[in-house]
Amino acid sequence: MRPPNQSARDQLVSVLGRMPRASAPELAAALHVSVRSLHRLLAELPAEHWVCAGQSRRTRYARRRALRGSHADIPLYAVDEAGQVNLLSKLALVHPQGALMPMEGSGWPVPPDSRDGWWEGLPYPLYDIRPQGFIGRQFARAEHQRLGVSPNPEEWSDDDIVFVLSHAGSDVSGNLLLGDDACKLWLSNKLAPPEPATEANLGEHYARRAHQALMGGMAASSAAGEFPKFTALRQHENATPHVLVKFSGAGESAAERRWADLLVCEHHALECAARLSGVASARTRVVQHGERTFLESERFDRVGLHGRLSLCTLDTLSHAFLGTSSTDWALLSARLHEMALVDAGTVRAIELLWWFGRLIGNTDMHLGNLSFHMTPTLRLAPAYDTLPMMYAPLPGGEVPPREFTPPLPLPEQTGLWKIACKAALEFWQLASTEARISGPFQSVCRANYRQLDEIAARL
Repeated sequence: MRPPNQSARDQLVSVLGRMPRASAPELAAALHVSVRSLHRLLAELPAEHWVCAGQSRRTRYARRRALRGSHADIPLYAVDEAGQVNLLSKLALVHPQGALMPMEGSGWPVPPDSRDGWWEGLPYPLYDIRPQGFIGRQFARAEHQRLGVSPNPEEWSDDDIVFVLSHAGSDVSGNLLLGDDACKLWLSNKLAPPEPATEANLGEHYARRAHQALMGGMAASSAAGEFPKFTALRQHENATPHVLVKFSGAGESAAERRWADLLVCEHHALECAARLSGVASARTRVVQHGERTFLESERFDRVGLHGRLSLCTLDTLSHAFLGTSSTDWALLSARLHEMALVDAGTVRAIELLWWFGRLIGNTDMHLGNLSFHMTPTLRLAPAYDTLPMMYAPLPGGEVPPREFTPPLPLPEQTGLWKIACKAALEFWQLASTEARISGPFQSVCRANYRQLDEIAARL
C-alpha cells in the first residue's frame, strides 16, 4: 500500500523547480495536498534540495540550483578597515534563475523587492566585483581554462560569475569575498603579502608590469575600465600601498603621445575636482619611465596593507534601485535622494562633478565612473577616470581634431555651473603649461581655456 501523499512527495522537488518563490498555499494547490501536509513533506526533504525565506504570509519556497554539482550555501565575507574578515551573508542559487541571499543588517541598502533576501539574478553587490574591463579580460585569458569558463568575461553566466569569484576572487574591487576558497586565498596573501616596489625601482617595476599586462599573463583584480592598467603594491609610509596604474604606449605615434597627454591631464583634473565642495578625488601621480607614461592612483577601496572599504558603482545601484536607462549623474543622484539613499550634500557634489566633467571635455562619464561607499546612507567615493576623453584617439589610432563646445546651464543651474567652471578653468590652465604634455595638446588646452573663460564672463 502506498504511503499517504506519496504522489505529492514524488513531485515536490520538480514542482519547486517549476514554481520559483511559491507560497505554501500555491505549492499545496499544485500538489493537491493541504498546507499542513505540505509542511510535513518539506520537513522530510533534505535541506540540499530547497530553501525558504520571508516571514508569515511572505514566506516563499524555491528549489536549490546546483553550482558545478554542489547545492551548498556559499558564504559572503566582508573585510573591514582593520583587515578583519567577517561573515556578511550566505548565497543560495535557486531554480530556474536567481538567488536567495539576505542582506538586511549588512550595511548595504536593500531594494524593496529583495527585503526577504530573494533576487531575480545575483545580488547586486556581486556584479561590481566580477572581472570586467581591461584587467577582467586579462584575468579571463589567464585563468579561463583552469576555471572552466569562456576567455571572454562578457559571455559569463551568473553561475560562471559565482564560480569564478568563489574560487579566485580574492583581490576584487571593494571589500567583499565570495566563498571559502576566495577567503582562504585572501588570508594566505595576508600572511605572506608580495613585496611592495620601492621608490628606487618603481619605474622599472611598472614597465615590467605593463609588459606583462599587454602579454595577457596577469591574473589580478576585477578593477573595471578599458584603459590598459594593472594593480600593484608600492612602498608608501602615509597611504595604502595598493595602487591602480594606467599606462600609455611605448612608442612615438600620435595616438601613443595623445594617451600619454591624457594620463597627465587626468592627474590634474582630479586635483582640480577635489577643490569642489563635497568632492574628493583619488590621489594620483605621474611616473615616466622609458617611453611610457604611468598614472598611479591610490586605491580608495583599500586601507593600509590589509584593510578594505565597500564600494558600489552608480551603474549597479541604478539597475538595482531605479530601473532606468538614463546616464545623467545629476538626475540619478536626485532619484536616489528621493529614496533616502543619499543626502542633499551628496547630490550637490555629484552635480558639481557632473558639470566639471562636461566642462573639461569628458565624454566618457558612464555610470561605472561614479561610485559610493556603503554606509547607512551612501557616501560618495573619490572621483576617478576624470579626463578630457573627447580627445582620445580613435580605435584605429587616428587623432582627429575636435571642437570643444562647453555645455551651457539653464538659469537654475547657473550657480553650480559657475563653481564647476572655475575648477575647469584651473584645469585647462594647468594643462596648457604642463611640461609633460606635448606642445600641440598644450595649444588645445590654451584655446579651450580662452573659450570657456569668455563664456563664463558673459553669464
